[in-house]
Amino acid sequence: MSTTTEAAGDRSVKAWLLDGLKPEDRHSSGMHEEHPDKQHPWWKTMCLTGVDYFSTLGYQPGIAALAAGALSPVATSLLVMLTLFGALPTYRAVAAESPRGLGSIAMLERLLPHWWGKLLVLVLLGFVATAFIFTITLSASDATAHIVENPFVPEVLHGQEVLVTILLIVALGAIFLRGFSEAIGLAVVLVAVYLSLNVVVVGVGLFQVIEHPELVANWQEALTTGHAGPLAMIGVSLLVLPKLALGLSGFETGVAVMPQIQGSLEERIKGARRLLTTAALIMSGFLIASSFATAILIPHEEFEEGGKASGRALAYLAHEYLGDLFGTVYDVSTIAILWFAGASALTGLLNIVPRYLPRYGMAPDWTRAIRPLVLVFTAISVLITIMFGADVESQGGAYATGVLALILSAAVAVTISNHRRGRRPATYAFATISLVLGYTTVVNIVERPDGLQIALFFVLAIVVTSIISRATRSTELRVGHIEFDPTALRLVEGIDGPLHLIANEPDERDPREYAEKEGEAREHHHLPADEPVLFLEVTIADASEFSSDLKVVGEERHGYRILKVSSSNVPNTIAAILLYLRDLTGKKPHVYFHWVEGNPVTAMLRYLLFGGGDVPPLTREVLRQAEPDVSKRPQVHVG
Repeated sequence: MSTTTEAAGDRSVKAWLLDGLKPEDRHSSGMHEEHPDKQHPWWKTMCLTGVDYFSTLGYQPGIAALAAGALSPVATSLLVMLTLFGALPTYRAVAAESPRGLGSIAMLERLLPHWWGKLLVLVLLGFVATAFIFTITLSASDATAHIVENPFVPEVLHGQEVLVTILLIVALGAIFLRGFSEAIGLAVVLVAVYLSLNVVVVGVGLFQVIEHPELVANWQEALTTGHAGPLAMIGVSLLVLPKLALGLSGFETGVAVMPQIQGSLEERIKGARRLLTTAALIMSGFLIASSFATAILIPHEEFEEGGKASGRALAYLAHEYLGDLFGTVYDVSTIAILWFAGASALTGLLNIVPRYLPRYGMAPDWTRAIRPLVLVFTAISVLITIMFGADVESQGGAYATGVLALILSAAVAVTISNHRRGRRPATYAFATISLVLGYTTVVNIVERPDGLQIALFFVLAIVVTSIISRATRSTELRVGHIEFDPTALRLVEGIDGPLHLIANEPDERDPREYAEKEGEAREHHHLPADEPVLFLEVTIADASEFSSDLKVVGEERHGYRILKVSSSNVPNTIAAILLYLRDLTGKKPHVYFHWVEGNPVTAMLRYLLFGGGDVPPLTREVLRQAEPDVSKRPQVHVG
C-alpha cells in the first residue's frame, strides 16, 4: 500500500511540475505564434519590462559616480545619447523583424544556415543567460542593500546580505512555481509608485541644487581643475561609458515580452515600438536628472563601499532631505521593484529558452514546461549570489557584459538585414551604431574581464549540456506531422499484400540502380519475384534540425514505385514512415537494408552531425523505443 501511495505521489508531483506541457507540441518547431492566456495594452506590458529597466535607478547613479566622479552627469548624458540614438532605433527594428519575442537571436539564426546558426544561437543564449540571471541576482542584491541600510531595520541583519538576497530570490521563484498570471498587474502598480516617488526625490534634489549654488560651484571647480577642457571631459567620459552600460538593460526584455502585447502582429509591433520609445524617454530623463543631483549633493566618499550611498544614491537623498519616514517608504518601493525586476528577467528566460534548446534536441523535453525551468534558474541564481557574496558592484561586470553583447548582436543583425535589403543609409547608420557598441563592449571586457569569463562559462555550460542532450536524445522518434501526397497514397494503397520497402540512398536514380537494388534485396532476403516492393528514398535537407515535418512524395520511375522524402536525418524518418504506414494500412511494414561498412564510432558521429551513419541498427533502435510491443513493431531486415 505504501509503495502504491508513494508512486501516486510521485506521479502527482511530476504532473504538477510538467503542467502545461502539451504532448502534441513535442516536436513542434518552437517558432510558431505564441498567444499567452492573457494579453495587455502596450503601456501595461511596458511596466513588466520597466521593473527591470526603471529599477536600475536604484544603483545606476551610484555606479556612475564611482566610475566618473564629478563627470558622472557628462558620462550619463553620453549614455542617454547611446540609448536614444543607438539602442532605441536598433530594438525598434528588432521588434519589426522578430515580433514573437525571440529578439535578435531569431534574426541571427536566419542569417547562418545549418550547424553554424545553431552554434551562434547557443553562444548568444549563454549571453542571454548571463544578462538575465545577473538581472535577478544583482537586483535582489541591491534590494538587500536598501533593506540593510534602512535606519529602522534591526542591526542583526547587517552581515546577513547573502541570506536575505537568497530569500528574495527563492520567494520570486516560489511565485512563478505557483503560476503567476498577474505579473503585469503588479508590475503596473510597482512602476507607477516607484516612478512617482522618484519624481519627488529627484525634484527635491534638484531644488536643493538650486537652493545651494555653492555646491554647483564646487562641482564646476572639480570639473575644471581635473580636466583641461570640454573635449577632455568628453574623452574621459567615453572611457568610463562602458561601466554605465547597466542603464541599457531594459531593451532585450522589452522585445522578449512582445507576446504579452494584445492585438494582431502589426498592432503588436506598433505597441512594442511605443513601449520601447516611452520607456527610453522616461529613463533618459531620470538618468540625467538623478546623476546631476547625486553628483552635486552627495559626498564622493559616501559612494564608496560601506558608504551610506553605496548602491542606493537616490535612497540617500530621500532620507537626507525628506526624512526617514519618507525615506523608508521610498526604500520599500525600491526594494519591491528591484526584487520584481527578476520577474521581468525570468519571464524573458522562460519565453526564450524553451523555444530554442528543446527544438534543437539540446535540452530534455521537460524544459518546455515552466516549473522545472523556474527551479533550475532559481538554483543558478542562488549559487551566483553565494559566489559573489550578494555584492552589487562585483556583479556589475558580468551583467554589463551580457547586456552589451546582446545589444551589439542586435545592432549587427539589423545592419546585415538592412544591407541585404539594399537600404544603404540605414545600413551605414546601424553599422555606426554597431561600431560604437562594439567599442563599448570591448572596453568593458578589457576593464572587467571577469564579466567575459562568467559569460563564457555560461556559454560553455550551455554548449556542453546541449551536445550531451542532443546525443542522448538522438534515437527518439523526432518527427512532427507526416503527409503523403496523392501519388504516394495511391502507390501504397495499390499493394494488396504485405508492405515491403527497400531503403535506397539515391545516386543516379537510373534503371540500373533500381534493378540492382531490387535484385539484391530479393536475393538476400528471399523475397518472391512476384511480391511488389516500394523504394523509400530519404535525402538530408538540414541535419542540424532535431525534428521536422515530413512530406512524402510518390513517384513512378523506370517502372519502379518510389516514396521520396526530405528530412533532417535518415533513421528517424524511415522509422516514422514505417509507423505511419502501419497505422494507415493496418499492416506491419518490412524495410530492407544492406549492412554499412566502417567504424561504428565514425558512423555514430555521421548520424549525430550529418543525419546518416549506420542506418539499419539506428532505425531499429528508434522503432524499439517508439513501439515497445514487438508484435506491433515494423520489421527491419539487414542483409
